[in-house]
Amino acid sequence: MLKYGQFCPVAKAAEILGEKWTLLILRELLLGATRFSQLQKGLSKISPTVLNKRLHTLQEAGLIIRRCVPDQRSQEYQLTEAGRELYPIIIQIAEWGMRWARGQMTDDELDVQLLMNNVQSRIDPEKLPGGRTIIHFHYTDLQRYNHWWIKVNGQDVDLCIDNPCVDVDVNITTDLRTMTEVWLGDLSINNARDSGKLKVVAPSAYTRNIRSWLGLYFLADVRPQQPN
Repeated sequence: MLKYGQFCPVAKAAEILGEKWTLLILRELLLGATRFSQLQKGLSKISPTVLNKRLHTLQEAGLIIRRCVPDQRSQEYQLTEAGRELYPIIIQIAEWGMRWARGQMTDDELDVQLLMNNVQSRIDPEKLPGGRTIIHFHYTDLQRYNHWWIKVNGQDVDLCIDNPCVDVDVNITTDLRTMTEVWLGDLSINNARDSGKLKVVAPSAYTRNIRSWLGLYFLADVRPQQPN
């Protein structure tokens, strides 16, 4: 753990929260992740060793507890009161980041697994036609993990990279940067489609309200600002 050698509350908080990956681990826990595997999905570039170390540090600091899952051999992580109290702080950091820390995304910051996990979390089944819906994403610029499927059945929304071998209702073809820009609100779906960067093949029941069921990042309306 970082040590600043100061009694200042900012320094003491930074000792817990300032390690690399810690805020992102808390982000995933606050978004509902409880299993080690779920945390890895949202943090695809973290090593299991580092993730274990950070979780251990958060346990020692009293921000999370680890519990055995009843009738299973696995374990899950739950936020304590101290951990849950970080929710508005993480949201404020996200808003600040959207407004002041955006800049141009470099290629190494484009993460298809993070993107698709986020897309899955924002799909609104209530805005889709009734029954099962299969949404297929094809990323033309990727060689690995270039096909993803989201299966919506009632309120269940599942994400997979294995072809479910069933009829697809919505086919979305694009590149990773375009989809990320759409997700963050930097590029509208209509403009992406008009430019040919994003193609949607689906019945009109899906395309006419795509903006409503394909929910974007919850801070997508926060626009970048330039420092004075």
